[in-house]
Amino acid sequence: MIRKLLFCGLLTSFSATVFAQNNTENQTKEDSLAPNEAVFITSLDELDNNGGDQNTSGLLQSSRDVFASAAGFNFSAARFKIRGYNSDQTAILINGMPINDPESGWGEWYLWGGLNDVTRYSETKNWLTSNPYHFGGIGGYSNVNMRATNVRAGSRLSYAMTNRAYRHRLMYTYSTGMQSNGWAFAYSLSARYAYEGYIEGTFYEAFSYYMAAEKKFNDNHSLSFSVIGAPTRQGKQSISTQETYDLSGDIYYNSYWGYQTLADGTRIKRNSRVQNTHMPVVILTHDWKIDDKSKLTSSVYGTFGKSGQTALNWNDDKDPRPDYYKYLPSYYTATGDTINEAILYNNWQTVDGRQVDWDQLYFANSKNIHTVKDVNGVTGTDLEGLRSKYIVENQWNNQICGGLGSVYTRNMDKLNLTAGLYAQMQRNHYFKTIEDLLGGEFWLDVDQFAEQAFVDPNAAQNDILNPNRVVYKGDVFGYNYYIMNVKTELFAQAEYTTEKFDFYGAVELSDKMFYRDGLYQAGRFPDNSLGKSATHNFINYAAKGGVVYKLSGRQFITVNGAYLTQAPTSRNAYISPRTRDYVANLTNETIYTGDVNYILRYPKLRMRLTYYYTERKNAILLKQFYHDDYNAMVNYMMEGVDYLDQGIEFGVDANIWGGFSVNAVAAYGQHLYNSRPTATITVDNSAEELATGRVIYLQNYKIGGMPQSAYSAGLKYSGKKYWFAGANFNYYADIYLDPNPDRRTEEALEGYVDTDPQVPQILDQTKLDNGYSVSLFAGKSFKISNYFLNVNVNINNLTNNKSFVTGGFEQLRYDTQNIDKFPPKLGYMYGLNYFVMATLRW
Repeated sequence: MIRKLLFCGLLTSFSATVFAQNNTENQTKEDSLAPNEAVFITSLDELDNNGGDQNTSGLLQSSRDVFASAAGFNFSAARFKIRGYNSDQTAILINGMPINDPESGWGEWYLWGGLNDVTRYSETKNWLTSNPYHFGGIGGYSNVNMRATNVRAGSRLSYAMTNRAYRHRLMYTYSTGMQSNGWAFAYSLSARYAYEGYIEGTFYEAFSYYMAAEKKFNDNHSLSFSVIGAPTRQGKQSISTQETYDLSGDIYYNSYWGYQTLADGTRIKRNSRVQNTHMPVVILTHDWKIDDKSKLTSSVYGTFGKSGQTALNWNDDKDPRPDYYKYLPSYYTATGDTINEAILYNNWQTVDGRQVDWDQLYFANSKNIHTVKDVNGVTGTDLEGLRSKYIVENQWNNQICGGLGSVYTRNMDKLNLTAGLYAQMQRNHYFKTIEDLLGGEFWLDVDQFAEQAFVDPNAAQNDILNPNRVVYKGDVFGYNYYIMNVKTELFAQAEYTTEKFDFYGAVELSDKMFYRDGLYQAGRFPDNSLGKSATHNFINYAAKGGVVYKLSGRQFITVNGAYLTQAPTSRNAYISPRTRDYVANLTNETIYTGDVNYILRYPKLRMRLTYYYTERKNAILLKQFYHDDYNAMVNYMMEGVDYLDQGIEFGVDANIWGGFSVNAVAAYGQHLYNSRPTATITVDNSAEELATGRVIYLQNYKIGGMPQSAYSAGLKYSGKKYWFAGANFNYYADIYLDPNPDRRTEEALEGYVDTDPQVPQILDQTKLDNGYSVSLFAGKSFKISNYFLNVNVNINNLTNNKSFVTGGFEQLRYDTQNIDKFPPKLGYMYGLNYFVMATLRW
């Protein structure tokens, strides 16, 4: 009922704006961002430094924050997360319209990668605050204004050279500004390219585009249309164990690539993991100024396209991954087999021995003559030919998403009111296709483990409606299903200003539903794989508020707090969606959060000191890994997961003398698992539950993959002739690998007593060494006639510190008798890297 009411309200609101219209006449940070990567951008104008007694009611909404500004740039190399939050806790908006992925909740920054000229002035706040567009998240919000008039009038041409994910970037942006005829147009094009990136075997090919038109009908109505897209093709890098780094002599060893010999004898590098993404976004926004105090902004948007990643697949032959644990010398070290240990060690000393052996995969396929009986279920129809043992498959997640919303604001002398309605609907299509048969003629669409493990021949069929299905290049196979999500939201906010205090409060009511729609009837799960599943529906509510106490026009104390519930995401809810409809025990998550801040805003001194506290209760967490004994993915679903994030943030920026300024930032945090969840363990190709209700003793383990604490100090000089230079020293501390939950169970300790040396090996969490980095930056501006030329240089990790492990994870698979059999996988910080850009503006 709530969903129907909100949809009706949205349609009525949007129609009203159209009816009314018809009846009235400088940063240089690298822009390559992963889909699920948290982004920290602050690019709002500073408060006027000359107004000592200015109205400060919008303090937290309109000022550039000294901590977030420094932390976002200086800590990103170590995967630091502000307050420990992922991007699913930050509201991502375009023209005030929320566009977080409804399936996962994550912010989809990759949709506009490379469009820095358009997105550089996004309005971003990285903490709990009031929000002029939406209720927002506990991690704040980021709004990208895609209107044509938001792009600076004129032309801008830039070229950048770097040694990171890509090597070159060329960008051109043009905007007419608002013309006398009431029209404004803008567009931006960019290309990013690397034949090989910083990591060997990777490559980068990306093109980005933005086009916008805006019509101002009169002083009260304007309509804008924008389209953005960033088609990207990228060779990926792997993460591996310390043993592989030592054997290869390369801490950036990438197991995904290998040499392939072409017909003319040329050997080329080929990457087995290639990501191919293109998800355009189209948005139409109507702005209606109802009167001098109120306005209504309504938007409708759509996004659609493809997102795929290739991977090796194999059947009835050995694992082709070069860093597979049985191909490492340590596999035989444990058994005392020194002969095979030496053979594998010597094999790793050659490039062909430690990388993907493409030629061997082609050779294996060329010898595998096979006869398939009763092809596609037709009795007596046989096929003889080269059945591929190895293929490259493409795993697709294609989306169609649409949304609409309206937000009404009324600004009075001391009271501002905001109310909004939003709705999103998204269909994710998950399936696999054959990318390359690697010299073979066909692939048989069956599950090889099920072939061996089940007596029933139908159990091996990925789709029993099409048994013994022979597939060729481009054909869909393996799995094929939809995930549908619908979310509707209603929120209201009030802000009140007095001489000494500012207050805000906001509430939200939302409704979320999702279901799975299977297109294949899996032989292992014939009763719950095909067709529409049950619909899962959740009603959620949220409330937040805050107060600013003005000690003076330059000093403030602020307090913010929120209580909210969140529905589980469909990404986490389905335990094994590739094969069947099977969900966890789904309940809403509860979040309590708050912070206290002391803020200084002087012309030559800015400072913020904050204490924050957040509890998240009753979340679900899904972890998955490949298990070669099952030849399938193992799903580890945990319920009742609680998190605790608390800490202190400090940032200061001061002009000390002349053009010299200093800044310092400190983040001291405690980010913990705060409960003992229970786990259900399943395998994709089996209905058997390996475990159910298993208690995981995770409480007080650190949340891994990020520094718990980070510190930075910097010095900058701004010259009188439009140049600047500076340096920062950054230090990262208390970094842990995320714990393997299965090692923190009673079952993991069976057979041991407390004094056994294996017990601390199993239970202790892996802590990484602290690390540091040094960065330099400089820039110079020139005016040549009517042209402006800017040159900027960023150098990161100036000391070429390659010993700093920034993160990784404990492998989910482990051996109770040999804890070191599956050691953790680790990732190192890039060595010295640079970004140089020249920009010409006219």
